[in-house]
Amino acid sequence: MVRGGSATTGPTLAVVAREAGVSVPTASKVVNGREDVAPETRRRVTEALDRLGYVRRPRFEASKPPRMVDLVVHSLESSWSGAVLHGVEQAAHDAGLEVVVSAGLSRTGGARPERGWFDKLIARGSAGVLFNLAELSPAQYAWLGQHRVPFVLIDPVLEPPPGVVSVGAANWQGGMTATDHLLALGHERVAVIAGYRRKMCSSARVAGYRSALMAAGVPYRPEYVRYGNFMETTAHHRMLQLLDLPEPPTAVFVCSDRMALGAYQALAERGLRIPDDISVVGFDDLPEARWASPALTTVRQPLSEMASTALRLLAGMMEGDRPEGTRTELSTRLVERASTGAPRSA
Repeated sequence: MVRGGSATTGPTLAVVAREAGVSVPTASKVVNGREDVAPETRRRVTEALDRLGYVRRPRFEASKPPRMVDLVVHSLESSWSGAVLHGVEQAAHDAGLEVVVSAGLSRTGGARPERGWFDKLIARGSAGVLFNLAELSPAQYAWLGQHRVPFVLIDPVLEPPPGVVSVGAANWQGGMTATDHLLALGHERVAVIAGYRRKMCSSARVAGYRSALMAAGVPYRPEYVRYGNFMETTAHHRMLQLLDLPEPPTAVFVCSDRMALGAYQALAERGLRIPDDISVVGFDDLPEARWASPALTTVRQPLSEMASTALRLLAGMMEGDRPEGTRTELSTRLVERASTGAPRSA
């Protein structure tokens, strides 16, 4: 039942306040992201906003569209985010756009932005959004569609809904390339340490690993596949588990450079030398790969290029263009350094 407003303007803030049982000023505080609101009150207002489909009107004239976009990243503390920022900054400069960067939007530490951030997006009049490693809920996808906010996903965590535009790397090919490299050196006992099992990039890289084994006629061994969470500490633990197997691997493909550093630590603790005792391949080609000792052989993921491609796609969508396809994949390539070699028995 429509309780106020109109089909074109939607419910007013007064209607939202009445629905939530609060005053209009209190409802306004929640919409504007003010912190001086009790958690229970904020919850009631937020639920009323979602239930009624309230739209916060941007403070700009339709005849003068803003030249500002938002970039949402999980954290600003990693070299991964630095590479993404570099790509977005350069492409935004070329397109004459300003960028607002948001990080760590979830109070729970997850990858999903909270409702208050979406209200602020409309309030400041951003014309589009780039989400990097964000995990959006069905309700948030619906909110973006309802408010007609153009957006592009950079390396989406999960498979996006149909029609959602995303940019990523050729993860399956990268996993196959890494494994092929180790097989070509003579390794047959090749393990993989992956990230989250449900994440798109993890499943694709492991699938590439399995395809390479199959193509080479090397049996797949389930005990050689270990999932984690892209953190060094978890990779350290997974590497120790692999070393404790009755027949440990002679090579390991680690699905991120950051995790590879954790594997390095575990191997050092066991007194094993890289690559004399075991070969290691990473994924990403972050600066850490070059700084590691020995320097890490890795699969280069074109992070800055992914980000700049996403920004250009978003800029076109802001002008009313629609990409020919919803998924853009950029190629990966092996960067061979000092962490891989032939197995001792070869």
